[in-house]
Amino acid sequence: MMVNKAILHILDFNSGISVFSQKELDFSDISTTNYIEKHIKRIDADSNKKSGIFQKDSSLYGILQKYLLNKIDFIELSIYIGNILYEQILRSDRLESSDLLVTEYFENNNRYLAILLLATKEAYTHHVAQSGDTIYNELIRHNAILPNVSQKVDSYAIINLNDYYIDYSDKRRFIDGKDCFVIPNILLQCSQGVSSKETVSMLSKIAIEVAEEYGLNPTVAVSRTKTFLIENAELSEKLLPNEIGREIFSDSEEMQEAFERSVAQLNLPKEVKINRNLAVRTGKSQKIRTDTGIEISFPAEYFQNNEYIEIINNPNGTISIELKNIGKIINK
Repeated sequence: MMVNKAILHILDFNSGISVFSQKELDFSDISTTNYIEKHIKRIDADSNKKSGIFQKDSSLYGILQKYLLNKIDFIELSIYIGNILYEQILRSDRLESSDLLVTEYFENNNRYLAILLLATKEAYTHHVAQSGDTIYNELIRHNAILPNVSQKVDSYAIINLNDYYIDYSDKRRFIDGKDCFVIPNILLQCSQGVSSKETVSMLSKIAIEVAEEYGLNPTVAVSRTKTFLIENAELSEKLLPNEIGREIFSDSEEMQEAFERSVAQLNLPKEVKINRNLAVRTGKSQKIRTDTGIEISFPAEYFQNNEYIEIINNPNGTISIELKNIGKIINK
């Protein structure tokens, strides 16, 4: 990642004053670059972010076109963004004072614009004072402390300036009697997809429902789903939902069709972007719980290998689980 430009604006809703900077941040101090990079990397790994593309009549899309054609500069672009956010949030029920960080960076041959609303908070620190020959320490309050690099940023947008693909997250606000997300609804004016986490959850639920409807052990369906997610993540960050159905129900066209119908009913797009870390984390292990209260957690790929674990359907309708090739048992 190479951070190219950045600027910080103050949106103070407590005092009702916005302070727009007329100068970009100075990168001679490496800590400034590190702060920006670490927040962007946390956003990249956020499984709750959603994706979208600009609507045809999006005002910001038009402004970005002017920026890329050098008709306006980076500072003008950032102030345009700041004014919209300030005016709209001021009308909402969430008046959280924030600093607006707008930055441009390059990564993997792509050019990005990042818009981060950094909610400020109150914090205390020490202050060394002197009166005459006496030195003493005081406790003082700061009202505008920015989020630490280890803290999550809740409201942001990352715009790929090559293909205008958008990742975003925002807090729900109440404006003019309606629920509203200021960043996607008003600033970006973009389509609103589902997050990686929501997508994985919905696809897993569909797999379970189809398996139960057609008499397949739902645990088998979940295991196959997890295996597919890991294998797909190794190749691409994009996922074709219907491919999961074809993979986990490969021996039944009827079940594949049922899976595809359920995907269509949820209006999932034909192609969705899945966070790679989430796919690996989700597919890494599987946990099952019996109606007798026993819980078992194991690597997902073991479930499809009878050398390690086997599900046995007993004649009386009960189920047995056999664990195999165990060298020793460790109590935890």
